[in-house]
Amino acid sequence: MSAKAKSKLTPEQRNATLRRVLHKIKPYSLFVVCSLVVAAVSVAAQLYIPILCGNAIDFMLGKGSVNLSAVLNIVVEIIVVAVAAAFAQWLLSVCNNRITFSVSRDLRNEAMRKIQTLPLSYLDSHPSGDIVSRMVADVDTFADGLLMGFTQLFSGLLTILGTLLFMLFQNVPITLVVVCVTPLSLVVASFLAKRSYKYFQGQSTVRGEQTALVNEMIEGQKVVQAFGHEAESLEAFDEVNGRLQDVSLKAIFFSSMTNPATRFVNNIVYAGVGLVGAIYVVAGGITIGQLSIFLSYANQYTKPFNEISGVVTELQNALACAARVFELLDADDQIPEAENAAALQPDGHVVLHDVSFRYLPDRPLIEGLNLDVKPGQRIAIVGPTGCGKTTLINLLMRFYDVNGGSITVSGTDIRDVTRASLRGSYGMVLQDTWLRAGTVRENIAYGKPDATDEEIIAAAKAAHADSFIRRLPEGYNTVIAEDGGNISQGQKQLLCIARVMLCLPPMLILDEATSSIDTRTEVRIQAAFARMMQGRTSFIVAHRLSTIREADVILVMKDGRIVEQGDHDTLLAQGGFYAKLYNSQFEGVET
Repeated sequence: MSAKAKSKLTPEQRNATLRRVLHKIKPYSLFVVCSLVVAAVSVAAQLYIPILCGNAIDFMLGKGSVNLSAVLNIVVEIIVVAVAAAFAQWLLSVCNNRITFSVSRDLRNEAMRKIQTLPLSYLDSHPSGDIVSRMVADVDTFADGLLMGFTQLFSGLLTILGTLLFMLFQNVPITLVVVCVTPLSLVVASFLAKRSYKYFQGQSTVRGEQTALVNEMIEGQKVVQAFGHEAESLEAFDEVNGRLQDVSLKAIFFSSMTNPATRFVNNIVYAGVGLVGAIYVVAGGITIGQLSIFLSYANQYTKPFNEISGVVTELQNALACAARVFELLDADDQIPEAENAAALQPDGHVVLHDVSFRYLPDRPLIEGLNLDVKPGQRIAIVGPTGCGKTTLINLLMRFYDVNGGSITVSGTDIRDVTRASLRGSYGMVLQDTWLRAGTVRENIAYGKPDATDEEIIAAAKAAHADSFIRRLPEGYNTVIAEDGGNISQGQKQLLCIARVMLCLPPMLILDEATSSIDTRTEVRIQAAFARMMQGRTSFIVAHRLSTIREADVILVMKDGRIVEQGDHDTLLAQGGFYAKLYNSQFEGVET
């Protein structure tokens, strides 16, 4: 869906977003009530001060006619009321901050939990930068708008209602002047708010695209520079940045018009009150002190419209950002586990029966795949790129669910067991390494947090990682940067191997597990793997066919099907597809 399409939310969608925001606020109803109460106290105090000032003016109308004692009493009363208003404002700020940041915390927690339940297909099809933008930038913008709404919207509305009541109590005709001009301000604010919302929604969407692009360029900067694509990268960024500038300028243009437009209307209100009030003073209908009260109220009455118009603009932006977060939260979860799903008790017997799978509905990948793996067997999976090797691993781990057929472990369909117990039964080392930001010790113990130092060191030695770890500045306590940015690719892979060797699960998956390791170390690792695989069902994906000669069964895949299977010598003797693959790698080498 394009950014332009995403930016156009219907009124129904906008209302639905607002209802969901209110639902998120509901657990903090006590703080909302407290906020309303203290806002009312603050507004009442601020509206009472002009009355006191007006009374004081009436006590000092001319030379020799000043009631100083009465004026001093009023001054003391003003100070007390002002202090009460300030304290109420402080309490209002405390309550509103608690509501806002609690809701934003809940949203981020919910989004993080959502990511844990999303299928890999969603994460594979959405840029990680856009997801990060929704969780960080959009939630921050939403929090800012929500805080402004609670801080100024409640007080503004109460000020408007309170001012009207006080003015009606003082003089009805002058109040009618204010009421008659008010709809003009509301019409102007509504017109501008609708326009600004559309552009703020587009701004959030394009900002997510920009974050995703920046994230992509930073992570792949070596490749960008190696292939001389700096100019193309800048061009792509300029295009997104230009769209962001365009939509931001339009959003800011309409939002910035709100304040001047409402101020113009407010000045009309103030002038009308002054003119009508002066006529009443001349006619003896009200005192000069009462006129000052009306002028003060006219100013206080119009001021919230300026604030509310700004709040409405920010709330439009906040709702636009909230809609993007809710879009993430509403994404379809992975297929839920069966109601009676039990923990898997693996014995290493894995059977694939007539398995079919496709990433896209119109592009078949795996069709009619059958496989019977006996406990303790070492199964090597080979074939050309795109034949389905990694896809088969994803199906075994249930990162994706089969479209047809079934996969059973220990006689139980993997859809009838918990994902945690299934995945906990496999030890997995991938070509694409992943390390968390933390110490070497924490990364090795990722799958077994309660491991002792002796167990961690033993696993590192088995993976031939101990020697390089001890050469690090603080050994096992050395902090690794995000995704192992401060160590080599080969060292990262050794740590991933040590992580699996520490857990020693009943089944293993090795997907090009030694692709980044030098040949000498690879020989040692293969020997360690051989010991580790004793008695364990193992699936080995390899492009270097020299690493799988000792496999019990070699599955040769082509176009999503197993075209050959057998041990190394048998497949070579057949002179088929495997033999061609092998000979293409070892032409002239004695086998």
